[in-house]
Amino acid sequence: MSRLAKHYKDTVVGELIKIFGFKNKMQVPKIKKVVINMGVGEATQNPKVIESCVEQMAIISGQKPVVTKSKVAISNFKLRKGMPIGCMVTLRGQKMENFYDRLVNVALPRVRDFRGISPKAFDGRGNYTLGIKEQAIFPEIHYSKIDVSRGMNITIVTDARTDEEGRALLQKMGMPFRT
Repeated sequence: MSRLAKHYKDTVVGELIKIFGFKNKMQVPKIKKVVINMGVGEATQNPKVIESCVEQMAIISGQKPVVTKSKVAISNFKLRKGMPIGCMVTLRGQKMENFYDRLVNVALPRVRDFRGISPKAFDGRGNYTLGIKEQAIFPEIHYSKIDVSRGMNITIVTDARTDEEGRALLQKMGMPFRT
């Protein structure tokens, strides 16, 4: 059992039951999956860019990402249907716990001028989306191997019913929200 899972089981469940008055511990929300998405707009001009993004995301997540392809053609962006334009990975179970732990405790504190993340980026169903401006905040990525600094979206999907439940869950799990 990972450190994060042990913390959830030992402390978070009890605290959330007290706060929201759940009848049993199966009602307590938990993190179901983490989805990491990296859109690469310059892949329309240079298809080799996708390979470096896939490599970096595999290093960050510990899992091979899927290359996403465009669904429609947009002539202004020189984009044809079916062209690779990004990559994404969905983490569940042990890999998700390890990634979340590294994100909260190692990567986010390395962001320049970090004062916490916005508590307003919930979707209405308890899921949280976080945008990162550069992949260099993860210690696995070496500065010498970065050709261009790219951002990514990280979506944390919970089975909470409301934003308040999701916010309380992530806060108890160590997410550094701005106050």
